[in-house]
Amino acid sequence: MRTYDRFFETEILTADPLSLVRLLYRGAIDSVASAKQHLMAGRIADRGRQIAKAQAILDELTRALDPAAGGEIARNLRELYDYMQRQLNQANINQQAGPLIEVESLLRELLTSWSEISKQPTAQPMKEYVPLSMAG
Repeated sequence: MRTYDRFFETEILTADPLSLVRLLYRGAIDSVASAKQHLMAGRIADRGRQIAKAQAILDELTRALDPAAGGEIARNLRELYDYMQRQLNQANINQQAGPLIEVESLLRELLTSWSEISKQPTAQPMKEYVPLSMAG
């Protein structure tokens, strides 16, 4: 295992729930940015893999939503994640950069918002978040 991979694994395993959400956003942003590069270079398979990775992260974020506790915010996030999924599908099917640019922008805005939330001293702690891929 490479040093970076070990560092990233340690970061994930020791992160609090808010940090995990931010890590997921960062991973999705990186995947969308990579998909854009592959699109421009004509690397179809690589583009598809990166879009699939971003979609898997959005799926994980969607499954982590708790509509009962999150109310309107959870509903709005679910709709936004669904919209981004559709945009990623369009980008992949139509080989267009526009939807990728939009999704990347939305993810960056969400990351900024979650980062601001984590800085608030009065922020309510989230219930423990365990990615479904790590749940037993």
